[in-house]
Amino acid sequence: MKKRILIALAGLGMLLCGTAPAQEGDSRILAARDAIRNGDRDTLERLAATDEGHVLDPYVRYWYLFNRLARTDELPPAAELQAFLQRQAGSQLAERLRADWLRRLAKDRDWAGYLQLYAGLLRPSNELRCHAWTARLMEGGRIAPIEVAARWDDLVEAPAACDLPLQATVGAGLVDEEAIWWRFRRQIDTRQPARAASTLAWLPAGSIADTADLDQAIRSPAPYLDRLPANFAVSREDREYALAALVRLARTEPGPAYVRLLRIQDRLSPAERGYAYSVLALHGAMDQLPQAQSWFAAAGDTPLTPRQRAWRVRAALRALDWPAVQAAIESMPAEERGEPEWTYWLGRALAAGGERDAAEAVFGQIAGRADFYGILAGEELGRPFAPSYGDIRVSRASVRAAQTDPGLQRALALLALEMRTEAVREWNWALHGRDESFMVAAANLALERGIYDRAINTAERADADGHFALRFITPYRELIEPQALGQGLDMGWVYGILRQESRFVAPARSSAGAQGLMQVMPATGKWVAGKIGLSDYHAGRLADPRTNVLLGTSYMRLILEGLDNHPVLASAGYNAGPGRARRWRDDKPLEGAIYAETIPFDETRDYVKKVMANAVIYAAMLQNRPQSLKARLGTVAPRPAPETADPATNPNANNE
Repeated sequence: MKKRILIALAGLGMLLCGTAPAQEGDSRILAARDAIRNGDRDTLERLAATDEGHVLDPYVRYWYLFNRLARTDELPPAAELQAFLQRQAGSQLAERLRADWLRRLAKDRDWAGYLQLYAGLLRPSNELRCHAWTARLMEGGRIAPIEVAARWDDLVEAPAACDLPLQATVGAGLVDEEAIWWRFRRQIDTRQPARAASTLAWLPAGSIADTADLDQAIRSPAPYLDRLPANFAVSREDREYALAALVRLARTEPGPAYVRLLRIQDRLSPAERGYAYSVLALHGAMDQLPQAQSWFAAAGDTPLTPRQRAWRVRAALRALDWPAVQAAIESMPAEERGEPEWTYWLGRALAAGGERDAAEAVFGQIAGRADFYGILAGEELGRPFAPSYGDIRVSRASVRAAQTDPGLQRALALLALEMRTEAVREWNWALHGRDESFMVAAANLALERGIYDRAINTAERADADGHFALRFITPYRELIEPQALGQGLDMGWVYGILRQESRFVAPARSSAGAQGLMQVMPATGKWVAGKIGLSDYHAGRLADPRTNVLLGTSYMRLILEGLDNHPVLASAGYNAGPGRARRWRDDKPLEGAIYAETIPFDETRDYVKKVMANAVIYAAMLQNRPQSLKARLGTVAPRPAPETADPATNPNANNE
């Protein structure tokens, strides 16, 4: 543990009073919530007219004022809005109302008012920051384009509110034509390529004749490339549209895109060819194609994005080309190179090249961190993972401060009314700028109230490498342990999955429809119920923690059995579907850590690393002895040739 708080935590149990009880006046808060959902202004006005002393009274007033701001047939009630901001100064609701008001002022094009109000905003979003740049431009300011130019590369996928400041930057001559084309290229390689057309409007007059061909290149890239005339490369516009088509095709079919690049590459400039190969290399690496490394080499000195630089390392890892791993990492900017994953893999590359002393120095930079690569680095130095314990003692003053904090009190009241989204916002806001002692007290408060996700997240904010008893709790053990043992599953792994899936929030529901402690999809629950003979299953039973754990652990066993009994594959399969987990194997045996690092889905890659690190930490705590992450990761067997059809293990329906 990096540091401990040494003041006694005497009497915490006496200060904490269990789950927040229902309060008198709750019905009024719920009525106001329903009124804002239904747009019932009269009811909101009536309910907001009085203050009954309820801890959530500010929400009734906020909802009323938000409703007023949404009505474009009247001016914002400035005096009432300012009064609320003053009364609730520093609160999460004041920040939200200020942001709401700013959006209304931007819509009304009241730029002078916008700038005056914006000065009090504590944490502006990109949208509101861009509106502020627009306001300064409209009010005669000249510094905004300079600020925008400094962030030009960061605003490739910026909201529409940023268009005018970006255009002003071009007009001021702070970015050149080449920078505009690069912005266009990077927008093409996104999920919303149509936005790239607006960037073309910033080019000098006469640069673009028509964007109709661009639309065809985006929508039907293969036919577009196949129909290119022999003289298509006369203008830059033609060449860029051909490159756009190659990019769109490479996103789904890098192999066919490469074939078409070979046909036209002689009509492209060396820089344009390098760019095409850099895109092919990225998507080829994500598709785990062996050609990806040669495509990165063909890209030459083409400027790479952070994503491309990361996948250049991953392509080299997949090929077990340690000199290329080292070269790719060492060519990264210092900030990227210092990230834990690249620190670890640089150490591995140095060790593979016989530079053991240099490797150990690199491993030492992250060893001791309680995360995937920190644990692995520690093992490279001969230190299997063991959590550091010690009394987590917090001052009585910090306990009282957490217990009486207005933001935390509002969060607890919102949770009591099952308004979790609002509650999480309040809770997180209350932690801003607080010291470790306060946050540990808040984490204990959450744990005592059974708010497990806030306990974990708050303790993690207090110290991401300590406070293990708060960060790796084992609630619902009476439900989980019998099922884990009955299914023959490792308890550390089961808790690792649970912690990552729901943070032990029993009513958790994902945007895709996964439910409960183990985030089981209704279709998956039905399929697993059939497999285990649970005849009275219906989707409503997923809300029952006991049934949810039964189905979730049964699914874990089924996919584990279908994936070589390998926990890395099964973790990937639980998140993205067993079929994908199989396809992500290689033609050769692959170290489990390399398999995890080269998973092409960002969410699943992060998920697998966290689950496996969780599993090691839980095992060390449950078994009270050091654990090896490297041993758990093991080696992933090669895919069969040809790959056989999936056995009867239905993938989690939200992922495949």
